[in-house]
Amino acid sequence: MLVGLALALARAQPPQVQQLALQRTSDGLFLSARFELSPHGAVQDALIKGVPLYFVWQADVLRERWYWTNKRVAGATRTLRLAYQPLTRRWRVSISTEAGGGTGGGAGLPYALHQNHDTLEEALAAVGRVSRWRLADAGQLEPGASHLVEFGFRLDLSLLPRPFQIGLGNQEEWSMALERELGVPEAATPELPAPAEPRATSPAAEAKAGGEAPAAESPSR
Repeated sequence: MLVGLALALARAQPPQVQQLALQRTSDGLFLSARFELSPHGAVQDALIKGVPLYFVWQADVLRERWYWTNKRVAGATRTLRLAYQPLTRRWRVSISTEAGGGTGGGAGLPYALHQNHDTLEEALAAVGRVSRWRLADAGQLEPGASHLVEFGFRLDLSLLPRPFQIGLGNQEEWSMALERELGVPEAATPELPAPAEPRATSPAAEAKAGGEAPAAESPSR
């Protein structure tokens, strides 16, 4: 029984999709997504030992063509570096929107945003979440044409430190990937205005609005 549980935990844990949606507006095409990530076994051990992991979001916007292969009209990439900081005992998520890492691997990417988290669960939630990620400008989507998005999310082993990559290809637990094909809405939807903030009112104004007269003040002595 315990052996079976250990084998189950060691298998690959694909991201669990909680949200994955496209929004087309007059400004462009945006993606919002939320995944649940559950690394186990050697993956979690590597994180705790301070080995950084790199998660890549990749999206290609294609215009469908019946007479030829689909044409790529836009695309976007974001790489997230997840690492444990032993001195502070905190988790850091760094974000880069540059593709590739050059000769330095993931460490060679320019990271523009850093977030610190107290727990691994909080850090994984940040890695598996994106809101209104711009995939294309409005002018890149041809009016009247059909478009689709080829989306992928993965733990990129090629960005790990070189000595650490040896032998990982045969370990199933390191395979954390997701691929989806999403249809792009044919027309832009108007963006809803943000709800108005409630105005602060005095007790006298609230009483007047409710049809009650404000209480008279007692004369001072």
